[in-house]
This record gives sequence, structure tokens and C-alpha cells, in this order.
Amino acid sequence: MAASNRLVLGPLVGAIDQGTSSTRFLVFNAKTAELLSHHQVEIKQKFPKEGWVEQDPKEILQSVYECVEKTCEKLNQLTIDITNIKAIGVSNQRETTVVWDRTTGEPLYNAIVWLDLRTQSTVERLLKRIPGKNKNIFKSRTGLPISTYFSAVKMRWLLDNVEEIRQAVAEGRAMFGTVDSWIIWSLTGGKNGGVHCTDVTNASRTMLFNIYTLEWDAELCQFFDIPMDLLPKVRSSSEIYGLMKINVSLKSGALTGVPISGCLGDQSAALVGQMCFQDGQAKNTYGTGCFLLCNTGSKPVMSEHGLLTTVGYKLGRDQPACYALEGSVAIAGAVVRWLRDNLGIVKSTEEVEKLAAEVGTSYGCYFVPAFSGLYAPYWEPSARGIICGLTQFTNRNHIAFAALEAVCFQTREILDAMNKDCGIPLSQLQVDGGMTNNKILMQLQADILCIPVVKPSMPETTALGAAMAAGAAEGVGVWSLNPGDMTAVTCERFEPQINPEESEFRYARWKKAVMKSMGWETSEPSSNGNGGK
Repeated sequence: MAASNRLVLGPLVGAIDQGTSSTRFLVFNAKTAELLSHHQVEIKQKFPKEGWVEQDPKEILQSVYECVEKTCEKLNQLTIDITNIKAIGVSNQRETTVVWDRTTGEPLYNAIVWLDLRTQSTVERLLKRIPGKNKNIFKSRTGLPISTYFSAVKMRWLLDNVEEIRQAVAEGRAMFGTVDSWIIWSLTGGKNGGVHCTDVTNASRTMLFNIYTLEWDAELCQFFDIPMDLLPKVRSSSEIYGLMKINVSLKSGALTGVPISGCLGDQSAALVGQMCFQDGQAKNTYGTGCFLLCNTGSKPVMSEHGLLTTVGYKLGRDQPACYALEGSVAIAGAVVRWLRDNLGIVKSTEEVEKLAAEVGTSYGCYFVPAFSGLYAPYWEPSARGIICGLTQFTNRNHIAFAALEAVCFQTREILDAMNKDCGIPLSQLQVDGGMTNNKILMQLQADILCIPVVKPSMPETTALGAAMAAGAAEGVGVWSLNPGDMTAVTCERFEPQINPEESEFRYARWKKAVMKSMGWETSEPSSNGNGGK
């Protein structure tokens, strides 16, 4: 099509949103924040042994290329000129750990996903070296307890168990990173001069990073025995890291030379995308897991109630870092995927909403999806999933309803902890993420929290946050972060519809079920049964 026929929309910004279950590339109008086009590819998760969760880093990368390619094709069909894409942001699943060879550009092992539990024995071994086995010993520096969740213990496991990685480290060929680092390094040239960096939000999830100094911590690296030269350079969430050098498999070379200038872990990206720039503003994202973040401003607040302290964002090299309190739930959307893939009681994730709607109650059935232990506020790796309160009357509809209710109860637990830590209860909950399309879930959430749930009409706030950071970066400057310049977001509100006593009764029963799920696993998961051997 002739260039003269193309739509002129002003500057555009792209966002790579690499999540646990899928990758997307989305393109926004930098002036109106309107989503113009996107493409999504589901990512395979591998479960080689019980409790293990892996992904192929090359498949992740290929999915990024495919999404960029397909989105550009869609923009072409809409006669939108892709040369107007002025910057690209990256948002990613956090804590997932990748190690690759700087000389060949090849991964040295599968990515160990944040949900993975193989490091339980590593955690136990590390705790033995600490007086009183205090898992919060580094909390004052990192904001995190020692847990299977964070990248340092995954890296330690790789060094202990994968000869190829040990050898690459000894020969100075190994590079460590979370998924953002792997993507940025690959897109900026890979083995031919790729930029090895991460941003403060992703670095703050490794357990190797001091959230006060905003630098890698030599003592922590020594404790976990991880060489510092493996680590990426830490940058702000909004600056030019490097330019796109498109992989040969990509036909639309028009993005070559576009700056990659935004990088945020997915939950921080959603905080930015929901415009939670004020102290006390909070959002809850419903993805594979569920993550409630509350902006606490320029000072880290340490939780007394099982929440994490994390870097919310740092939007520019010379800008201050903003911190957040975070409640992390391991299994949210993943429970729906489990009903589909493992139990086969639904053919699509959308069907769960339909089944739940048909009964409108779990009929006393409670589901605790502690597939990866319990995260906030318990940090109890010994817990395992249970479905209880079953009778002969219980059917798949009740189990579907109980699964959705479980997501809401877990959110209530972290919201209660957040209200205690912050001292000011939230008057409403801002929500986003794929599961928010489920109206039954959103209404249930309002009922169980006893406060309104507010959903923006454009739920892609994670990608939007990455695009905002990229477009606002120094040297790009096509996106204004001034609240006065931002388009007002239209929202859908869900008001509580049941009485608080009913809500409290159901919540108390749920907590009883949680107690029954604890202490189930006593040793390393892989040593039980055949352990997948």
C-alpha cells in the first residue's frame, strides 16, 4: 500500500509482555494510550518432576519474535505505519531464572520458573547456616524472606546441579538473568554485542539486591555463593538500554534501530499502568498468580504481616525509586488452567465462569490451590492443594465455583495483611489482568472483600505500564507521565451484594481449609513416589 494512504496517528509505543502462560506484543498510541493492535502466543510449561516448573528460553524468545511479527502485520493491514513505533518496553514474569552462554547465545538449561519448588532442599540447607534458621535474616536489605520463590536460590540450585553451567561459570562464559535480561540481551544483538542489563524492579526479586542502595549486594552474593560477574547491570525502569537488532527470522525489519527504553517486572508494570503514583494507591493483578501491590512512596515499608517489600518503579535515571508492599499468591489463573489441562472438566478457561454461574455457590466445597506451597502471608512451602467439604451432592460446577472463590479468598488474606501494615484500609480495589474478564469472579471478589472492585475498561495495564515507561524515557519523550495529561480511564465497578456476616462465615471456613493444607510435604518433593524419575 502506498505510504500516502497510511493512517498518521503520531508516535506509537510497543510493549513486549512476557508472562508465565503467554507472550504478547501490544502497540499503543502514545498520545491517547489507546491499544491499536496486539498478538498473543501461549507458552508451554514443562513439569519434568513433581514440583518442577520449567520453560524453554528459546521458545520464550521465539514467541516474542512471533508476536512482534504478527502485530506488525496487523498494523499494516490497518494501514498504520509501523515506522511510527518510537520505543519498546518490556514487562516480564519475575524471578524466573535463565542462564546462557555469552559466546554462543544458547541457554545452558531450561528457565526455572518462579513457581518451581525444586529448591526446597536448597532453602533448607541455606537456613541451617543461619542462627535460629531465621528466614527473614536478609529482609531488612532485600525486603524478602528466604524462599523457593526468588532467583538467588534457583541460581544456587543450577550451580549445584548442572555441570554445564558450572563449567561455563568457571570459563567466564555464563550470563545470569531474569526473563527481561534474556529478552533485552537477545533483542539488542545477543552474542554480537547484546546489552546485559535488568531494571531495579526485577533486580529486587533476586535476593541479591539491596533495595536501599539499589545495587547488587556483595555480602548476599557471598552468602549464596553466586559470582557477581554473572549479574546484569542494574538500570532504572525508564531509559534507553539499547536499540532493536531484529533477529533474521523477523520479516518486518522496520523495528530495527528502535530503542528498548522501558523495563518493569510485570507487577510493577501494572502498578504504573494503573497509574498508582500516590502513596496508598493499590492494584491487584489476576494472572497465573495473583499480586496485590500498594505504593508506599520513596521509603521501603517493612511488613509485619507476611508481605514483601519491593521496588515499585524508578522512572528515569535521575528519578527517585518508589517502593511497594506486595502480597503474592502463587496460584490464581493457574487453577483454571489446571481444571482444564489436568482434570479435563472444562475445555476452555471461559467455561469455568459458565459452570460457576450455573450453581452460584460452592455448596460448602472449599479449594485451597497450594500447588506450590502457600505464598503470602504464610510463606509455607510444606502446604499442598486440597479440595474439602465434598459430599455426594458435589459436582464439577461446585468445584469450578470453589476454584474461583479460592482466588478471592487468597486476595482477601493479602488485603487484610496490607490493611494492617498500612494502617489505612483500602476503600476500593483496582484490578487488572486476564481473569478480570470473568464477571462472576469480579462480583465474588467484591462480595468477599466487602468493598467495591474497580476494573479499567482496558485491562492490559501491565503492557500499558511498560509502554508508558518506554515512551517517557529520556531521549524518547513521546509519552507524558504528568497526571494532568493522562486520559481519564473509564471503569466498571462491582459493588458487594451479600451481607458481611455471610462473607465472614465463608472466609472463616476457607481459613480452616488452609490450615488443613499445611504441613503436608515433609521432605524434598522429588524424593517422594517415583519423583518423575
